[in-house]
Amino acid sequence: MSDVLAFAGVTVRRGAVTLLDDVTWEVEEGERWVVLGPNGAGKTTLLQIASARMHPTTGVAGVLGEVLGAVDVFELRPRIGLASSAMAERIPGDEVVADVVVTASYGIVGRWRESYDQLDHARAGGLLRALGAEHLADRRFRTLSEGERKRVQIARALMTDPELMLLDEPAAGLDLGGREDLVRRLGELAADTEAPALVLVTHHVEEIPPSFTDVLMVREGRVVAAGPLELTMTEANLSQTFGLPLVLERHGDRWSARART
Repeated sequence: MSDVLAFAGVTVRRGAVTLLDDVTWEVEEGERWVVLGPNGAGKTTLLQIASARMHPTTGVAGVLGEVLGAVDVFELRPRIGLASSAMAERIPGDEVVADVVVTASYGIVGRWRESYDQLDHARAGGLLRALGAEHLADRRFRTLSEGERKRVQIARALMTDPELMLLDEPAAGLDLGGREDLVRRLGELAADTEAPALVLVTHHVEEIPPSFTDVLMVREGRVVAAGPLELTMTEANLSQTFGLPLVLERHGDRWSARART
């Protein structure tokens, strides 16, 4: 199994509730995917499986050439960069930003007795600089704005040079300026041919960064459409995904949508 992600008939049930229903999806090296859908569509559950933090109830989930259930996930997880609100909640509020990033080398949150060499610190500083957050290095994590925290989390997720990068609603909670700054930086990351495969979850087409290549649309745990962004991002697919008639507009390399009146 050589795909970055290879899901075949993936279903997740919790009691009588089906969170994902027969999802088949593949992500290859170099691709940049957006997972798009309304709240409760199963997007975060999908990312939990992709990050090897949840197993499907039925079906086969391949991650970085390994099959969940037949691999040690503690060896697999360091190969995956993850930025999510759940991860942010685990970061100690009094942790210095530079340490928030560098501790990803050991896959931990919070400094203890581990040590890092100059190359680790240099990489952490370079990632913060690339995300416009170098000036935050000596700040405590709890003192950061939401936008600043997002950038620090992404730097942390990139620290281990992952083969797969997962971003769970990275622009959630940001004001317009913060959103646009982050979307621009994510577009620059997506355009970098050395960057890992990217999967970004959102429920706003306005948050799709430039240079993203593909889209997976989900509703009520099922796939509505999947494929190249240029072909799959249509008014019909978007309207079916969100359950109401929508007008979809493209503005250069960005998108916007509104209800049809």
